Amino acid sequence: MAAMKKHQNITLALIQHPCSAARNENIASSEAAIRDAAKQGAELILLQELHTSLYFCQHASVDNFDLAETIPGPTTEHFAHLAAELSVVIVASVFERRGAGVYHNTAVVLDKQRGQVGQYRKMHIPDDPGFYEKYYFSPGDYSAGSGSSNDPTPGKQGFEPIDTSLGRLGVLVCWDQWFPEAARLMTLAGADLLLYPTAIGWDDNDNAAEQARQREAWVTVQRGHAIANGIPVAACNRTGFQADASQQGNDIRFWGSSFVAGPQGEILAQAPTDAAAIVLVNVNLARTEHVRRVWPCLRDRRIDAYGDLLKRYRG
Repeated sequence: MAAMKKHQNITLALIQHPCSAARNENIASSEAAIRDAAKQGAELILLQELHTSLYFCQHASVDNFDLAETIPGPTTEHFAHLAAELSVVIVASVFERRGAGVYHNTAVVLDKQRGQVGQYRKMHIPDDPGFYEKYYFSPGDYSAGSGSSNDPTPGKQGFEPIDTSLGRLGVLVCWDQWFPEAARLMTLAGADLLLYPTAIGWDDNDNAAEQARQREAWVTVQRGHAIANGIPVAACNRTGFQADASQQGNDIRFWGSSFVAGPQGEILAQAPTDAAAIVLVNVNLARTEHVRRVWPCLRDRRIDAYGDLLKRYRG
């Protein structure tokens, strides 16, 4: 089991901010907030999805592939140095160029003691108006168990938690947060908390009631993962307005609202919808053991009866 059992309490920070077209400005915004969070005692810092650029998936453009980079690469090197300097663990986000024509939406974990200790390639890839991610990203690889013959590094394959000096992190990305299977598999592999870098927002053409329903659904489904698995959950989202540069699709108003929920789904802290913020929370990991004893969902699972979950549809 991971080292996290030594750390019954972890101070977690979520860094929420708008992004511009200037990479250096975005990195500076993230770094300034990371330094501020570390001064306040943060040990584990979660950044939002694709935080070094605008959210380029609003439309499909071959030119946007120029934003991709290798891992290791400039982003991982920059934040690895920062993690070491500040003695923190950072979960960063990279538009990964894995090879010619193969790109991923990848979360990278940078440990204060060991540098890059793992990465997770987004498994569920959306394709919706304003979120044309299938054009840009291949889904992460999957093989039964840990690793595979062609890419055996732990933490790269499917729903595998990543071990750090603070413990075992279940890192997922954005659209993954709507799928209970992803949260469950991370939990069953021993993750001690779930972390979701995110980029989600409103279309201004929707009315206020519809916007409220969308945001509440986003919060509610993740609180459900916390409850069903008896595990803390953190989601770090963008904020700010982004026009569609192609003028062919929808503008996005990212709804912020980055939050941390405890293992009974209780909201421990939440950012505003419309401003940069540092969400700083002390997460008591010892509560997971207590909650799972009182609500033994993992004990009562009927694993003998769930085979049809591997079907697309039972009808």
